[in-house]
Amino acid sequence: MTALTDVTNLPGGSAGSDVLSPDERRAMMSVGQLMWLRFRRNKLAMSGMAVLVVMYLLTIFADFVAPYTVDQTHTQYVAAPPHGIHFRDAQGNFSLTPVVFGLESKTNLETFRKTFTEDPAVTYPVHFFASGTPYKMFGLFPTDKHLFTVDEPGKIFILGTDSTGRDLFSRILYGARVSLTVGLVGVLLSLIIGAFLGVVSGYFGGTVDNLIQRAIEVISSIPQIPLWLALAAAVPPNWSPVKVYFGIAVVLSFVSWGGLARQVRGIVLGLRDSDFVVAARYSNCGTFRILARHLLPNTLSHVLVIATTAIPGMILGETSLSFLGLGIRPPMTSWGVLLNEAQKVRVLLQQPWLLYPALFVLLTIVSFNFVGDGLRDAADPFAGE
Repeated sequence: MTALTDVTNLPGGSAGSDVLSPDERRAMMSVGQLMWLRFRRNKLAMSGMAVLVVMYLLTIFADFVAPYTVDQTHTQYVAAPPHGIHFRDAQGNFSLTPVVFGLESKTNLETFRKTFTEDPAVTYPVHFFASGTPYKMFGLFPTDKHLFTVDEPGKIFILGTDSTGRDLFSRILYGARVSLTVGLVGVLLSLIIGAFLGVVSGYFGGTVDNLIQRAIEVISSIPQIPLWLALAAAVPPNWSPVKVYFGIAVVLSFVSWGGLARQVRGIVLGLRDSDFVVAARYSNCGTFRILARHLLPNTLSHVLVIATTAIPGMILGETSLSFLGLGIRPPMTSWGVLLNEAQKVRVLLQQPWLLYPALFVLLTIVSFNFVGDGLRDAADPFAGE
């Protein structure tokens, strides 16, 4: 019985696993577990990850979360300011039921400008998971359920309306579908091109390496934004919205693959004479198998970090092109398209809430940068030990 007790108290036994020191537990972890442990300890990275999860969930379920459809107009509420949600009734008493006040519009006879004021005497309760404007969830399932809405004739404009009376909050959610996904598509394309050419360049060397590196240098020597503008201007104006979307993604990826290819090449240069690669070569493994099964998997951790840090640049690139009128075009909606409507000084003075999409762009880019920094630190879990 004593011998059995001694065995269970050994490290790795059923009883001993509870008394292992932190250093012993770390020694038993895989590299992936160590990376996740290091990433989880980075508070900024975890905060950025949480923000991005919320943003992409809102993007996926934009039809449900948005109180109105993307192009639904409210002609009586053109350029209406943000409409707050209140927790008080018509008598001014506190209430747990959220309400919105009625909106009154008045036209200045001298300037012909319409101004809006809230009428606390008229309240409309906010209903959750209630029926509203009909739509098709994911473009397939007809429904009219929304996360929140108000009964007619009440209106709820959390971030105000634009110059044609469309709800800005709803349009920001719909625009996120383009702005947040075009970065992923662009990065995916640049990963495919950059990782493949980087592995080929590092493994073969010689003339192949020189040709690929010179091509990267030529592309890198051209300023990025002018090159984006030139390529985006070449997108035919008669293309369908879907073609324009993928065209902009290709433009963004064409400029961004060079940096990834160089970093992958550097990793492969250090691995191509390793024992496992030499053994695979002497085992008559084909070149493609060596590249795909032995070299490329060893670059994935670095590729993941590079991809995460490249997404903000892609999003900012699409926003910049659309802001200048060379990217996504109506009837598609993106954050850049929304900001394009706010570039006039008169609009900024009279409707400053049209700049709210810029806050979403800033929040997304900062969150991606936090996550990228966390992944960069986690990619070497033994650093600092």
